[in-house]
Amino acid sequence: MTTTTLARPLRSDSIFFPAMSAALAVVVFAGFAQTWFLKPLFETPPLNSLRVVHGVAFTGWIALLIFQTSAVAANRRDLHRRYGAIGAGLAVLMVVLGTWLAIIALREGHTNGAPSATAFLAVPLFNILVFALLVGLGIANRKRAGFHKRYMLLATAAISGAAIARVPLGFIAAGGPPVFFGLSDLFIAACAAYDFAIARRVHPATLYSAALIIASQVVTLAVGMTAPWTAFAQWLAG
Repeated sequence: MTTTTLARPLRSDSIFFPAMSAALAVVVFAGFAQTWFLKPLFETPPLNSLRVVHGVAFTGWIALLIFQTSAVAANRRDLHRRYGAIGAGLAVLMVVLGTWLAIIALREGHTNGAPSATAFLAVPLFNILVFALLVGLGIANRKRAGFHKRYMLLATAAISGAAIARVPLGFIAAGGPPVFFGLSDLFIAACAAYDFAIARRVHPATLYSAALIIASQVVTLAVGMTAPWTAFAQWLAG
């Protein structure tokens, strides 16, 4: 999460991006409160070391997103640049851990509202792929602040479905992937609305991110129950 631009950000950017980061943090907290953040208060199953490391990495990513957007808002790009390499390292760790845990969830038979464990596997794998692509675009565009901040924000939104799916609301549990996909897409809608409000057009980075995220969601729902995907999932499961 680095940038070399020195101009002070738009006043509205200094409010919008930290606020969106905070909103993502609230969603993550709500989704993982029982199994992670407030675990001692709930009788949830114990976590193995791999899931603990994943929880620490994911929490660190959200905390760093808030810190980085706040640093830019305060025009402290020196701090933003200093901690950018940590963000890149965390992103790599999250991709590796997320993929590993998705395969473990498949082997354990978790469905999370999908018709089967093999169908559900498509959800985390495609989410992780889009997250990696958007973070990569964010790093590649670190000298173009408008692109960089949108890619990093929407990369996080792309994996927010994991938290939304765990928010203890009946309609989310009953709706499965289409519902938590739709709710995570509200972050895209908010970004597009903000772009239009300040520039009367949607920023290209928002459009590219939206295209990747929504396309991945459509593909996830389309391929999850197909025979080739089932065969692939069974191969991964060993």
